[in-house]
Amino acid sequence: MSDEEHHFESKADAGASKTYPQQAGTIRKNGYLVIKGRPCKVVEVSTSKTGKHGHAKCHFVAIDIFTAKKLEDIVPSSHNCDVPHVTRTDYQLIDISEDGFVSLLTETGSTKDDLRLPTDENLLTQIKEGFDGGKDLVVTVMSAMGEEQICALKDIGPKN
Repeated sequence: MSDEEHHFESKADAGASKTYPQQAGTIRKNGYLVIKGRPCKVVEVSTSKTGKHGHAKCHFVAIDIFTAKKLEDIVPSSHNCDVPHVTRTDYQLIDISEDGFVSLLTETGSTKDDLRLPTDENLLTQIKEGFDGGKDLVVTVMSAMGEEQICALKDIGPKN
C-alpha cells in the first residue's frame, strides 16, 4: 500500500438524511413535518376516530418554514411521516452587497457569502436600518432540507 496521506475536501454531512421518520400519531403542534416535499411547522393537529376500515387519521395544518405558505395533509396515525432536521445557527453580519446577498462571520472565523437577505419586509428593513446605523447585528439562520434563510435578528450594540 502507499504511505501518502489522503486529504478530502468535502462539504458532505456523512450521509446524514435531510429527514427522519416519525409516527404520525406522535407529531404535535409546533413540531416539524414534511408536506409535499417542503419543511413545515405544524400549527394544528386533529385526529379522527378509527373508521370502518380501521385507521385513525391525523389531519395536519402546517406552514412552510421558508415560504410561509399554508399546507395540509391527512395521514393514518400509525404510518410514518418525514420530519425535517431543522437547525438554527447565529452568525455576525459583516456586510450587505448591492445584489441582496449578505456576508456573515461564522464561529470558526471564516465568512459565509451564499445567503440572500430575507424576503420578510419587516425583518429586511430592521436588518438594513441596523446595518446602516452602524450597529453590530447577529442574524439567526434556519436551515432544513438543504435550504437556508435568515429568520431572526439580534442587536448586540454599536460597533466600536
